[in-house]
Amino acid sequence: MKKIDGNILVTGAAGFIGAALCKKLIKNGLKVVGIDNLNDYYDANLKKKRIEIINQLNIKNKLSWNFYKCDISNATSLKNIFSKFNPTIVINLAAQAGVRYSLTYPEKYITSNLVGFSNILENCIRHEVEHLIFASSSSVYGGNKEIPFSEDQNVDNPVSLYGATKKSNELMAHAYSHLYNFPVTGLRFFTVYGPWGRPDMAPMKFTKSILNKQPIDIYNNGNLSRDFTYIDDIIQGIYRCCFKPATIFKNKSSYSLAPYRVFNIGSGNPIKLMDFINLLEKKLDIKAVKNFLPMQKGDVFETFANTENLRKWINYKPNTNLDEGLDKFVEWYKKYYFPCNKISL
Repeated sequence: MKKIDGNILVTGAAGFIGAALCKKLIKNGLKVVGIDNLNDYYDANLKKKRIEIINQLNIKNKLSWNFYKCDISNATSLKNIFSKFNPTIVINLAAQAGVRYSLTYPEKYITSNLVGFSNILENCIRHEVEHLIFASSSSVYGGNKEIPFSEDQNVDNPVSLYGATKKSNELMAHAYSHLYNFPVTGLRFFTVYGPWGRPDMAPMKFTKSILNKQPIDIYNNGNLSRDFTYIDDIIQGIYRCCFKPATIFKNKSSYSLAPYRVFNIGSGNPIKLMDFINLLEKKLDIKAVKNFLPMQKGDVFETFANTENLRKWINYKPNTNLDEGLDKFVEWYKKYYFPCNKISL
């Protein structure tokens, strides 16, 4: 396993995945620099609380952790961070997320996901970063009907602007990897959930509404399924990728001279939306008031990750089933939003 010397820069460090990753890295004695623009896409106080928890962890363990408010679309600010810390590895998790939000605010996706990512790539080359890991998404598969989704399938038909920007990130990253012989790893995330999750995603939205006796919106009349993946499994996958930079890869359907790889990272176990809701109702011991709605623009019917390539690459194996994962999520949610106990580090 490759030893990591120097700083690891994590963008989107106040986000759901970013904050969990920063905790994992510093707990394992690695030097971490986190940046985030702390925008108001969802509750900024939740983002600040995530950073506060990491700060407490850092003080407790006397480890190396620095955090700066910085937007990756601001070229000058980002350049200053790179110049100050000269990171060895960059993990880009900063992005404007959300499929439905992209229908209303498309310019935010261009600015963050394209301009911002271009700034990341340029700074990686200028500062001789050894390995870039970046967040892609299952949204790149669009309306693909071949199940499960695998990395050798065509992803040229996105059905949302968000998905299009993530496919663009993959193309941009491959170009830089090829031009500069620069190791790059892309990870296509599948419906991540768990403690400290995003309030705009189904687990948090549904839980809040159910506890408040408010209706939950169920699109396509519930005829959807998602590859729900617990946060700890995602973090373990990213962490292992840190120690194994991408190399040139070729097979019958894919050939490239670049040290570039893209992997699915999910549970490989899609759950029907109504089954998810039924299980959440049991965990909360409350029946949901259900508001059935038509399919939304930009949405997809099913996601299902084939993770065999990532298993072969880093021995990735998700360990948390939905029943166990929802137990942990609901326990955290009640503690955080109905504070009777301290939030654990």
